[in-house]
Amino acid sequence: MMTLSHGISAPILFFLVYLGMILGGLPFLQLDRTGIALLGAIALIATNSISVSAAVHAIDASTLILLFSFMVISAQMRLGGFYESLIHRLETLPLSASALLALLIALVALLAAIFSNDVVCLALTAPLIELCRRRQLPPLPYLWALACAANLGSAATLIGNPQNMLIGQTLHLSFAAYSALALPAVLLSLAFLWYLLHAACQPTLDVAVAPSAATPALSWQSLKGLTVVSALMLCMLLGTGSRDRWALIGAGLLLTSRHLHSRRMLALVDWNLLVLFIGLFIVNRALQDSGLSDALLEHLAHFGLDSHSLPGLTALCVLLSASVSNVPAVMLLLPHAGHAGAILALASTFSGNFLLMGSIANLIVAEAAGAEGITISARAHARIGIPVSLFSLASMLVLAPLQGLHL
Repeated sequence: MMTLSHGISAPILFFLVYLGMILGGLPFLQLDRTGIALLGAIALIATNSISVSAAVHAIDASTLILLFSFMVISAQMRLGGFYESLIHRLETLPLSASALLALLIALVALLAAIFSNDVVCLALTAPLIELCRRRQLPPLPYLWALACAANLGSAATLIGNPQNMLIGQTLHLSFAAYSALALPAVLLSLAFLWYLLHAACQPTLDVAVAPSAATPALSWQSLKGLTVVSALMLCMLLGTGSRDRWALIGAGLLLTSRHLHSRRMLALVDWNLLVLFIGLFIVNRALQDSGLSDALLEHLAHFGLDSHSLPGLTALCVLLSASVSNVPAVMLLLPHAGHAGAILALASTFSGNFLLMGSIANLIVAEAAGAEGITISARAHARIGIPVSLFSLASMLVLAPLQGLHL
């Protein structure tokens, strides 16, 4: 185990990195979370707090490959107009505003479980706002539905969000077994989300939505992407081969195109997120090797936040996800999760709805809405996000023992 023989430089670096995760930046420096994680990794290597070889070995290549592959697949769907086509198809349905909200929640959750919550929010926010304006509907209930349903739906699979990919790859969880465990809590939470939004916004949802006459067809590029995704999901559910290998093959097939240039597809890859993962892999390995993370968790256990108990691990997920967001939270807790990977995946994802800063998907919706002149404040999000998150976590805590899951 590495000792802190290099003075106090390593503890200070760890503190600065996670302070930056909390604040989203550092004072007087033009750095976001990705820049902070990368700079922290560089500083740890420069001060010899972690060796170059140890830093390289700390990077989980299989998780990065899985992330990259699904980013390419999502780029195919975006460039093929898949998401815009779905929103336009919603307009063709003769539904009330309340029924449209229910269908949107179900659709977003399904898409997030396959294509990841961040991608779905990025692709659907602007078209959804356009739909609301064309149909003279209040946009806020639908935007809250988009953000919260994307987080909830992403909890249903091990490819629904970056932290679930990391947990699934690191702990070698069964794709089908995890989804069977997660689905009851996810479905209950989605129903509660609709009920809460309907109750909070009922006066503005008791109107009929005039259907549009247009019925756009799915493009060939969208159908090609759906075919690859369907094959990947089948392989993952059957447990055939490694998920990262099959996903990489699928991404390679989609990059082999006569119409979509690889430059356009790779431009939609979230390189910032990949670099964030690389930086945090190195920082957290150095933190783990230093013994500071063990000492911190032992200290928190004295206050009832025991990572080896179901309520304690859940509380830690809520606390850390609400402060540093769920990806860094999972990286901190993963070495101590043991056989509780499914609980860590569910709790960290459900915690993402708690506050606006708790999930990148929430921030994507808020920023895209702000660009359209619609403000989603942290306080407004909390009125919906906190009850949804608490209900989701309570459902998980009640159902987990019934499903035979104990810590």
